Amino acid sequence: MNYKMIRFVISWVLKVEGMLMLFPALVGAMYQEKTGFAYLIWGLLCIAAGLILCFRKPSNMEIYSRDGFVCVSLSWVVLGVFGAVPFVITGEIPFYINALFEIVSGFTTTGASILSDVEALSHASLFWRSFSHWIGGMGVLVFILALLPMKGGSVMNLMKAESPGPTVSKFVPRVRGTAKILYQIYLGMTLFTIAALLLSGMKTFDSVTLAMGAAGTGGFAVLNSGCAVYTPLQQWILTIAMIAFGVNFNFYYLMLCKKGKAAISSQEVRAYFLIILLAGGVISWNTYPMYHSIGEAVRTAFFQVGSIITTTGYSTTDFDLWPELSKCILVMLMFIGACAGSTGGGIKVSRILILLKTVKKELGSIVHPRSIKRIRFDDHPVEHEVLRAINVFLIVYLVIYSFSMLIISIDGFSFETNFTAVAATLNNIGPGLDQVGPTSNFFGYGPVSKLILIFDMLAGRLELFPMLILFYPSTWKKRG
Repeated sequence: MNYKMIRFVISWVLKVEGMLMLFPALVGAMYQEKTGFAYLIWGLLCIAAGLILCFRKPSNMEIYSRDGFVCVSLSWVVLGVFGAVPFVITGEIPFYINALFEIVSGFTTTGASILSDVEALSHASLFWRSFSHWIGGMGVLVFILALLPMKGGSVMNLMKAESPGPTVSKFVPRVRGTAKILYQIYLGMTLFTIAALLLSGMKTFDSVTLAMGAAGTGGFAVLNSGCAVYTPLQQWILTIAMIAFGVNFNFYYLMLCKKGKAAISSQEVRAYFLIILLAGGVISWNTYPMYHSIGEAVRTAFFQVGSIITTTGYSTTDFDLWPELSKCILVMLMFIGACAGSTGGGIKVSRILILLKTVKKELGSIVHPRSIKRIRFDDHPVEHEVLRAINVFLIVYLVIYSFSMLIISIDGFSFETNFTAVAATLNNIGPGLDQVGPTSNFFGYGPVSKLILIFDMLAGRLELFPMLILFYPSTWKKRG
C-alpha cells in the first residue's frame, strides 16, 4: 500500500474541493448573502489543509490496483465530510448528520433530500447542492487525473475504481487524454443545456442549477414544487437533457470522430432508447385519464421515465399517485439505470443485457447440451472475467440491499417506503415512493438509518467494491 501517494491524492481532493467552494461564495456575493462568506472561509481552510497534507511530493508516484480503490473511496468520503460543513456553519442545516446526508446525496448525484423547504436555503447553498451534482457526475478524480502528473497505469487504476459500468474504455492511448475528452464533452453538453433553457425563458439561476443537475443526473431542484412550475417546452428540454446524459459518453466521442455507424450500432444505446420508448408509451396510456390532454400525459410520462432511468430524480408530478402499473414500471427503471460510461446510476443497461444473454445461453445449453456458444456483446465475445465480475456485482448488490432494508426498517416505516428508499439511494435515484416519494423527504429516518443510506449512496456511485474494500482487513496490510 502506497500510503504517501494516497495522502497526496487526498490532499489534491481537498484543494480542488476548496477551490470549488469559491463558486458558491461568488454566488452568495452576487446575491448579497452572508452565507457566501462561510463558503469562502471554509473553502480557503480546505485549500490550506490540502497544502499541509502534501507539503512534500511522494518519491514513489505509483498507484497500484488496491491503492486505486482506497484512493477513490476515501476521496469521496472526504468530499462529503468536508463539503457538508458550510451547511452547518450557515445554520441552514444545523445537524451535521443531515448536512452530510444532503451533500453526499449531491456528490453521488442521488438527489435524495432531508429538506422540506428548499426555498428557505440561500442562493449560495442552492448552488452548492446543484454544483455538487455536476462535480460528482463525471467524478472529481477524473478531473484531477487531467491535472496530476502520474503514470498511465496509476491513472487507469483510479479510473477503473471511479468509472461506472463493467468495463472502462480509453478513447485515446493516453489515459489522461481520455479524462480531458470526457470533461470537454461533459462541459460542452452542460453549456448547451443551459443555453437551451435560457432561450426558453427560464431564469438564469434556475437554468444553471437545473442544467448541472441534469448533467450529473442528480435531482436537487431549487423550488419546493420541483420542475412542475416550468413551461412544457422547458420540461421537454430537461427531458432530452436527462436522457442525453444517460448515454455512454463513448457514443458522443464516436459521433465527434465521425464514426456514426459504430456509435448507433451499440446494443446498449439501442436498448436504452427502446426501454425509454416502451416505458414512456405504456405510462402515457396508463395515466392518460389523470390529465387534461394526451400531450400533457405524454410529456409527464416521458419526463418521469427519463428522470428515473437516468437516475436524475427530477419530478413534475407526484407519481406516487399514479396507477400501480405505472409505479411498478418506474421501480423497474430504478434498478435498470442508465448506460455504462454515463453519469447515471443503477445496475446499468449493459449488465442487464449481458445477464439476459447469459440466461439465454444457459437455456440453450439445456436444450442442446453439446452446443458451445460464447456470449457476444457488440459483436465482441464477453470475457469470462467480465461475466464473473457481473455475477459477483449482483450478489454483492443484493446483500447490501437486503442488509440496508433490514437496518432501516427499525425506524418503523412501511415496506414500500423502506424498499424504495434503499432503491433510491443505492441506485442514486433520489425520490422513492410513499413516505420518501417526490413530495416527501428522508428527514424522518434516524441517524443510524441515515448513515446506512449515506453508505448506500456512496457504494452505488462507486459500483460497490471501492467502498467495501475499506472494510476488508487485508486491504491495510503491507505488501510482501
